Amino acid sequence: MTDTPLPPHDEDDGLAGEYVLGSLPLSDRLAAEARARSDAGFAARIAAWEERLSPLNADYAEAPAPADLLAKVEARLFPSPPRRAGGWFGWALGGLAGAVAVLAFVALPLLQPGPEHLAHLASADGAIAYDATWAEGDLIVSRSAGSAAPPGQVHELWLIPPGGKPVSLGLLEAAPLTLPGPRPQAGWTLAITLEPAGGSPIDGPTGPLVMSAEIGA
Repeated sequence: MTDTPLPPHDEDDGLAGEYVLGSLPLSDRLAAEARARSDAGFAARIAAWEERLSPLNADYAEAPAPADLLAKVEARLFPSPPRRAGGWFGWALGGLAGAVAVLAFVALPLLQPGPEHLAHLASADGAIAYDATWAEGDLIVSRSAGSAAPPGQVHELWLIPPGGKPVSLGLLEAAPLTLPGPRPQAGWTLAITLEPAGGSPIDGPTGPLVMSAEIGA
């Protein structure tokens, strides 16, 4: 065995295979998902591995759900109420419990967490700014100041893990960029570069860094 590094072709193919098998750590899987959205060649490798491994599903026959599964689920979600004490006192307790349950049901939507602010990215002069938020499983990056990139150019968003290389998350244009997936980890960096129209032609940024910010906890 030697320490000779694998050619880029073989390394990308191995990475795509690990992604399909689900054996990548969370940070690497997040980076692979982001790369597949902007790298058609890498996305094709993932599709090829999915097709190659799909026959393995034939080894696992479908198993019917137990007949009493629904009843067990309903029993856990809606347990039978305890017997009320006799007389008006028991009815009063029952009414109070019902009122509390209704109040909790009405207040529940108000307690749902709103969008979480992850980072504010701004150019050195503050003329252009973007905000990154996390809401209901989506990373949302939207322009909050300034205008789009000049004609023939585009702002490209990158995610940079500590000590790692930038991974393209997409192009920032008029509409907010919405990316489903795991929440980016605190301490990682979001960066925006100025690239040719259509985005960086290579697997990494080519234009100048316009702004960056570290993701908060």
